[in-house]
Amino acid sequence: MTSKILISILFISFYHLTYSQCSGNLGDNIFTDGDFGSGVSNILIPDPQIAPGYSYQNTPPPYDGEYCITNNTSIWGGFGEYWANINDNSPDPNGYMMVVNCDYEPGLFYEELVENLCENTLYVFSVDIFNLSDGIRPNVSFLIDGINQYTTGDIPYNFQWNTYGFTFTTSSGQNSVTLALQNNAEGGIGNDLALDNISFRACGPTTLILPEDITNICEDDSELELEATIIGTLYDTPHIQWQQSFDQGNTWVNIMGANNFSYIHNSFSSNFYYYRYLLANEADNLLNNKCRVISNTKIIEVVPKFYSITDTICEGLSYTLGNQSYSSSGTYTDSLISSIGCDSIVTLHLTTIPHPDIIPIFDYQEPNCYNEQNGYITLDTILNGTPPFEITINNEASSNGTLYNIGHGNYTYTFTDAYGCLLETNIEIINPPLFEIDLGEDISITLGETIELTPNYSIIPETIEWYTAESSSICEIDNCYSLEWTPYQSSILYVTATTNKGCTATNSIDIEVDDSRYVYIPNSFSPNSDGYNDFFTIYSAVPNVEEIEYLGIFDRWGTLVYENHHFLPNNETLGWDGRYNNTELPSGVYIYSAKIRFLDQKVIEYQGDVTLIK
Repeated sequence: MTSKILISILFISFYHLTYSQCSGNLGDNIFTDGDFGSGVSNILIPDPQIAPGYSYQNTPPPYDGEYCITNNTSIWGGFGEYWANINDNSPDPNGYMMVVNCDYEPGLFYEELVENLCENTLYVFSVDIFNLSDGIRPNVSFLIDGINQYTTGDIPYNFQWNTYGFTFTTSSGQNSVTLALQNNAEGGIGNDLALDNISFRACGPTTLILPEDITNICEDDSELELEATIIGTLYDTPHIQWQQSFDQGNTWVNIMGANNFSYIHNSFSSNFYYYRYLLANEADNLLNNKCRVISNTKIIEVVPKFYSITDTICEGLSYTLGNQSYSSSGTYTDSLISSIGCDSIVTLHLTTIPHPDIIPIFDYQEPNCYNEQNGYITLDTILNGTPPFEITINNEASSNGTLYNIGHGNYTYTFTDAYGCLLETNIEIINPPLFEIDLGEDISITLGETIELTPNYSIIPETIEWYTAESSSICEIDNCYSLEWTPYQSSILYVTATTNKGCTATNSIDIEVDDSRYVYIPNSFSPNSDGYNDFFTIYSAVPNVEEIEYLGIFDRWGTLVYENHHFLPNNETLGWDGRYNNTELPSGVYIYSAKIRFLDQKVIEYQGDVTLIK
């Protein structure tokens, strides 16, 4: 493929699916760089030149026919959509691995010449492989001197490192081999893999020092014989070299002349002693680290006869030695038999000190709001006493005496200093009062009536919002602590208040609006200029009616004799004065048609007749 992106993996297991066939012990890894080492830099530079026909990519990700040595694919970014994000297959966070974007054509992508081998010797060749993408499955062959010896088959996309390998025996006179890994699948979307822990080791019989557990002996015991246990007949002329480590198994040195199948441990100074042996099929092979295998490590502990213990305890405590307990300063000697039967003389130098006045200094904060879990307790310092301190909180061990995201309650602290002096103290975190808001009883009003509301609060809020299901905000100004509102329809009115600590409270009431239409249209009028009932107009409750959108008067033949638009009710001078074209009309019945817009923006048409009286 020519463009790939890495995908993120939530979990990577280091599970190994083993195909290697060595059933005994192994020697040192001949590929000392088989784990590719480690480093802080994401890409190892320069090109190690281990992939024939492939280009080394210094600026990842590698594309088809390219490879790189890296410690982490997750930071590349560009291939995140297609590739797994992984580290190498080791506990080292900076460990390197080889990442290969296989070429379009099958071919070699790893090759190494191994020299100075031993003839007629069994070896195991293995490698850890991770399939990086869910596309074309990688398929890898292991070659020796150009001949295919083992093929993995399609490597699954299972988010795991899988170990593949096989054993083979060098022929007579054969002292070198060329080991290679070959890609068998075609390139494209997929066929991308990571390699780690390439291993080429001598394989021998099962090689043990029994028992495998640590052996404990006493200073006054007799010498201890270690015996080499070899299981199987793989080596017909076995040769042994015993070794000892003086740095807990990190490095080993040969014990001069220790080439028998048994070795006598005769050092009885109290200490831990580390032993193992090398095994090869010929004397010359024993000198070649590419031709020998290694036994298990045997550890011998020599338990000392004389112990001297110096300790300090707090006043009121006691120190138990054998069957005796001591609670005052002094020097005490006792003879004890250890669990392995060693007779030891123990001298105790005990000092008892007065109990200090241990004073912990805390900073703590109650939760912001009722029943919340955002309080904290921090331990600033501890006065007096001797560090290090063991701290528990409610009987649970604590490294620093700090608690975050806690609710109200009692928190019991214990402090035990280096000498066992103990302090127990209690911190109570108070639950803040419940923040509440109340609007009172439900309200019934008529359309056009204004309500006034002032909520009751348990705590003065910092902000307050009024809203309904139909409107996200009722009040037009910030923080309406009181509300004057003329609702147009029945609804539920909500109020939400927030304190300066972020505590919120919400309350609601039902507002029932009576939407009756209070309109009065006279059925007669007398335009005789007597100052009474001289005009025909529409009367209504205000603001129940917002506007008369239209009023028209027609005579009995349908002639429009008067009309007016967009005027307010209750104003007689805006009505009809009984004239048409400035001429008084005769008495009679006239027809009116009106459109009235109410406060809730509902428009209703009215029709009827009115009698003009002279």
